[in-house]
Amino acid sequence: MSAHAPWKILVVDDEPGVREITRIVLEDMQFDGRDVEIVDAASAQEAREILAREKGIALMIVDVVMESDHAGLDLVRHVRDQLGNRLVRIILRTGNPGQAPEREVIRTYDINDYKEKTELTSNKLETTVFVALRGYRDIAMIDAARRGLERVVEASAQIHSRQHSHEFASAVLAQLATLTGLQEGALYCSIPRANHVDAGPVLVTAATGAFEPHVSDTIERSLPEAMLDSFRTACADKAHVFREDHYVLYFTDSRDSENLLIVAGAPQMTEMELHLIKVFCTNVGIAFENLHLHRDLLEAQLEMILLLAGAVESRSHETANHVKRVGLLAHMLATEIGLDAQTADALRLAAPLHDVGKIAIPDQILNKPGRFTPEEMEIMHTHAEVGAQLLEQSQLPMIQLAAEIARTHHENWDGSGYPRGLKGEDIPLSGRITALADVFDALGSRRCYKEAWMPDRIVELLTEQRGVKFEPRLVDILLERFDEAEAIRRALPD
Repeated sequence: MSAHAPWKILVVDDEPGVREITRIVLEDMQFDGRDVEIVDAASAQEAREILAREKGIALMIVDVVMESDHAGLDLVRHVRDQLGNRLVRIILRTGNPGQAPEREVIRTYDINDYKEKTELTSNKLETTVFVALRGYRDIAMIDAARRGLERVVEASAQIHSRQHSHEFASAVLAQLATLTGLQEGALYCSIPRANHVDAGPVLVTAATGAFEPHVSDTIERSLPEAMLDSFRTACADKAHVFREDHYVLYFTDSRDSENLLIVAGAPQMTEMELHLIKVFCTNVGIAFENLHLHRDLLEAQLEMILLLAGAVESRSHETANHVKRVGLLAHMLATEIGLDAQTADALRLAAPLHDVGKIAIPDQILNKPGRFTPEEMEIMHTHAEVGAQLLEQSQLPMIQLAAEIARTHHENWDGSGYPRGLKGEDIPLSGRITALADVFDALGSRRCYKEAWMPDRIVELLTEQRGVKFEPRLVDILLERFDEAEAIRRALPD
């Protein structure tokens, strides 16, 4: 409820005089700085209709006997059980206490007070209403806090699920909109090192509403002077800043980076709402920390993968950049064929380990410049299974994926590959993708047994092997994105 809205009291009684007297006694009453608004009904049925359209009724004063001897009691059950309204305070008022004994009614019905009409003088009525409104206010505040915390938890879950900075920032802004109903928009920016606000321009990373056109623009060009002043104050004091029409949320991470959210058009917030926003900001800070830790872990894993894969490639006089390019090409193909971002990233990290089994192949075979003998070819073919067996000992999902790739990246679409002679879609998509990425990059690179092929010759071979060695869809994608694939090789030359 608005902090200035009147308290709504529903008076339900079939006697016009009782309703009128109640209105006269209560209409000038104030509680907690707010006026009282009286809504009356002449029957339980009319009260039901009012409850269906009126929101935020704080108190009901209900007669027991109206269109039936128990109409008021039935109304109580309707409110509590059918409407599920546990907040509204209910006072039963009766002129026939014998028909609805107090002890029985209090035990059976979820009411907050029971009064005989003869005992309710104007002073006692006002006192009773005052106590009831106080109870409603306190319970409503607890309920609002509960619902607010539920929203914070839900919002926090949404932002914790993001693995990329730009997705994270957008999720934070979206959840802030849910929590606060911000009207004009918000923007997010990150400063790599604390205490260096003036070291260079601060850029907007994500934005909503009126600020959306300012993504990648500088803070100075994106904010009006009053909000820019609040931004600078937050950076200087390393604290949140709340103003009448906007606020700036400030938090840091273990890398001492400063992250700020600037929200415009912020509604007037109660102390409780302000507290909920601060709780949310704490969760945002934790999420930022987890995001960076997750990214550090992924980077460490990738570095180890590339070192291991590069060491294997160096044994065959190939460069570590080959495995990096295979990972990037696999990511491109995975994205274009419609895999989600998380799966495509996993392929980028796992594909470089496709040939790790070559660690078990003798140098004289691995680096032989001419054709293999049948016996040597048989030994060379073992690297797929050896690599898979080596990798599948790990319980990490990414390494399990690398094991799948190692085992299947020499399987052919027509079933002529090794080690298991899988055919078509029986070959895992990860293996199909890596097979094409590996061959494409190998064809364009110099090897001990050949020179690098020219692009037109590569296109010719890929076209010939479409539906034979490679999945047709993937070949079509690679040919459509051929220039992009070539750019990857140029960016990471041998």
